[in-house]
Amino acid sequence: MIRKIIYKLLQFFSFLKGYIKFILDYLSYRKQQSLSLKRLPLKWSDRLPCLGDDTVSTGFDRHYVYHPAWAARIISKNKPEKHIDISSTLHFCSILSAFIPVEFYDYRPANLILSKFTAKHTDLLSLPFADNSVSSLSCMHVVEHIGLGRYGDPVDPEGDLKAINELIRVLAYEGNLLFVVPVGTPRIMFNGHRIYSFEQIVSYFSKLNLKEFTLIPDMVSDGGLVTAPPPDLIEKQSYGCGCFWFKKDGLSGIFRG
Repeated sequence: MIRKIIYKLLQFFSFLKGYIKFILDYLSYRKQQSLSLKRLPLKWSDRLPCLGDDTVSTGFDRHYVYHPAWAARIISKNKPEKHIDISSTLHFCSILSAFIPVEFYDYRPANLILSKFTAKHTDLLSLPFADNSVSSLSCMHVVEHIGLGRYGDPVDPEGDLKAINELIRVLAYEGNLLFVVPVGTPRIMFNGHRIYSFEQIVSYFSKLNLKEFTLIPDMVSDGGLVTAPPPDLIEKQSYGCGCFWFKKDGLSGIFRG
C-alpha cells in the first residue's frame, strides 16, 4: 500500500514539474512572439500540453517497429509480383503498397484508400484462397489473438491452430510466409494474446521449411533484430517477438490436408 502511495506521489510530482515547465515555455514563447511578426495566433485556450516527450532518445515499440522492418527487407529481396497480408499492421501494408500491389485482409476491414492497395474482409479460419495458391503471404502479430474474442471473433481455444493450418493450406509451393508471434514462456494472457515457445511454432508449421528465424529480444541490450539467435537467448524471453520465415517446398513440404 505504501509503495503504491509513493508511486502515485512520484507520478504527481513528475506531472507538476512538467506542467510548470510547460507554462514557463508558453510565457517565453509569447514574449518572444510579441517582439516579432505574429504569423499564427497564440491563445491560452488553445493549449495542448504534451508532457514527457523531452526524452534523451526517441522511444518506440520494439515489436511494431522492428518486425515490419524485418518483413519489408525479405519482401524486397524476394520481389514478388503481388503480396497478400492477413491482418498485420496497416503501417506495414500501406507503405509496402508503394512498391508492389498489396491485398490486405482483416476480420475488421480497414477503410484505407491507396493506389496498389485493397482492403477486404476475411476470417482467418476460412481464407478465400485455393489450396497452394498464394506465393507471397504474411500474417504478423495476429494469430496469437485468434479465438480469444478480443476482436469480436468467436471464442475458440483451438482458433490459433486452425488459423495456422489455413496459412499452410493456401501457401503456394515455393511460396514464402512471413509469420510473427510473441515468443517466450508459453501462456495465455486472456483476452489479450497468447505467448508461444520457439519449439511450439516450429512444430505447428512442421509441414513447411523454416528458412529464417529472427528474434526481437525483450532487452534492448540483447540487440534489435537478432537472426539465428542462440537457444539460451530464446529461452530467457518473457515477451519477445519471434519472426519466422517459412517456405513450402515443392517436394518435401507438400500440404497433406
